[in-house]
Formats: sequence, structure tokens, C-alpha cells
Amino acid sequence: MPTTVALGRPAHPQLTCQESELLRAVGCGLADREIACALSLPESAVDVRVTGLLAKLGLRDRAAAIVLAFDSGLVVPGRGPRVPALPTQRATVREHPVRISLLGPLRAWRGGRPVDLGHLRQQAVLARLALCRDRTVSKDELLDGIWGMEPPLTKVVPVYIYRLRKVLQAESGTESVIRHDRCGYRLVPGAVEVDVTRLEELADAAGAAERAGDLTEAVRVCAQAQDLFRGEPLAGLPGPFAELERLRLAEHKTGLTLRKLNLQLRLGRHSEAVGELSALAAARPLDEPVGAMLMRALSLSGRQADALSVFERTRRRLADELGVAPSRLLRRTHRAIMHGADVGRPPATP
Repeated sequence: MPTTVALGRPAHPQLTCQESELLRAVGCGLADREIACALSLPESAVDVRVTGLLAKLGLRDRAAAIVLAFDSGLVVPGRGPRVPALPTQRATVREHPVRISLLGPLRAWRGGRPVDLGHLRQQAVLARLALCRDRTVSKDELLDGIWGMEPPLTKVVPVYIYRLRKVLQAESGTESVIRHDRCGYRLVPGAVEVDVTRLEELADAAGAAERAGDLTEAVRVCAQAQDLFRGEPLAGLPGPFAELERLRLAEHKTGLTLRKLNLQLRLGRHSEAVGELSALAAARPLDEPVGAMLMRALSLSGRQADALSVFERTRRRLADELGVAPSRLLRRTHRAIMHGADVGRPPATP
């Protein structure tokens, strides 16, 4: 179990208390997920903060940070999780599994260090394996999903797999994280952490918290899931598979955002929801459920005139761009606001 890190003062004159807490967590040999749990950080932010800490202290890597944590008294040999007895000038770090992030431009880390994944089609091969991590992906699936109707003239897939195996293989020379059999290729189970898997876990946890009636926890978990996104999923990767996954993951993000915002409205945190809903409505001006939720949030915040303006703006866009009238959901929300009815929950739909 991760150790709770709590310090009363910085352990190094250059560090804040939070940075000292981070240094102690690294010195204890915690994995990024454990550091995130111990310090209440998004897991995706841990590597960035550790990199910044190393730069600030002029340290070359995490091993040097472990030595400093011991030298400064933050970590005592024999106390805390997985702390080895260190030689005077050298330290070893438990080897982390490969981490792959797909919720933005494709990124990968091996042992906490970023990996050069090569050109875009080679990256697309890894992305396909990471998104189908529970099964083997055939060579034909890779060709169809990445090249579509214009397959390559040469047998490039084995070449890309070979290169990916080399860059993702541990420095100790242990088995590659990509396995090959007669049916195709797959990632070795348990050898790779994928942020999409974490996203799905958090979405399930938010649903469980909501069903249990803990709406505050559900909001917190939804926000944690949102923090995993670093931009457009699979940004820049070619092929029909990546395009479909981009759309699916973007819709997943929107669904999480709407769930969180609806929970905030149910908790009475109306004004808190208005800003994010306004940005979402601006990005999706023809999305009527988003418009209706924004109208509810504004009305519950005492801004009825602004809520009615959202209806008029949406009505005009629907007429001008699609030639349709507002849906019943939008009309019922508008009528409830006009008549001063309760809009605390979404209006019933037929």
C-alpha cells in the first residue's frame, strides 16, 4: 500500500513542501500510480512533476533523486515501502512497466522515460495493439486499419513490430512487451499500462459512486478521468481505425463531462457548472442536450434571461443550418424557465 506522505517543512532549501513530498515518494520507490494516490494527483501529471523536480535540483534521473532523498533524511533505510539498502553513491529503481498514453498525441514511457516511437504509421501500429490489448490483432487487421484501401507494397508490418519491440524492450533485455503468434500480434498482458484502460476504470468507478448515492465522489472521479485527456485522442495518427477511435474517445470524454456537470447540478453547484457548460455549448452549438443543460444551470444560478438567450441562439442555429425546429427537450426546458417551474432535474422526454 502506498505510504501517506506528510511533511512539516521542505527537506531541501530549494523545494516547497509539496516538492519535498514528491521527492520522498520517489525516494520510497513508489510507482507513478502509487505517487498519484499518495499525493492526490492525476497519474498523468506525476511524470511531468517528477521531470520538473529533477530539473530544478539538477539531477540526471530518478536514481539520483533516491540518493538525495536518503541523504536529506526524507527516507530512512528499512522504513517505508520497497526501500532497498542503497550503496553510498548508487541507487537502483524498480523497473516500471511500459506506459502508453493514447488520450492525446501518442506517447510511451519505458521505466519512466519517454520513448521515441518513430514515424506516424509505426505509431499507429502500436496504438492499434494498445486499443485491442485483450486479444491478438492479425496482420490483415493492422493493414486494413492503418492503410485502408491503399496497402503498402512491401511487408512493413513485421519491420514496424521489430522496431517497436526494440524501443519498448527493457534495458535488462527481458522479453518484449509485444508477443507474436500464428494469428498475429498482441501486447503481453500485465506488461503495459494504457491510459484508456484507466479511463474505463474511472468511468466505472464514477457510475458505482453515483449508484451508491455518493454524488460528490462521482464528480471527483469524473474530473480525474477528464484529466487523463491531453488533447485530441490519437492526434495525427493515420488510418480508418484511428479516425473511428478518435471519434469514440472524444464522445466518451463528452459523456463524462456531461455526467459530471449533471451531478454538479444535482448537488446544487450550479454556478460551478456554468463555465464548463458554456464552453461545451460553444464547441457543440447544435447539441440540444448540452444547450438544455446550460439553460438549466443558468436558470438555477438566477440567470433566467441568459438561459432564454441560449434557447433563442440554439433555435436560430438549428433553423439556419439544419432547417429543423428545437427538440421537445429544448422546448420543455424553455417552457419550464418561462413559467418559473422547477428545472433542477432534466425535463421528462417522451
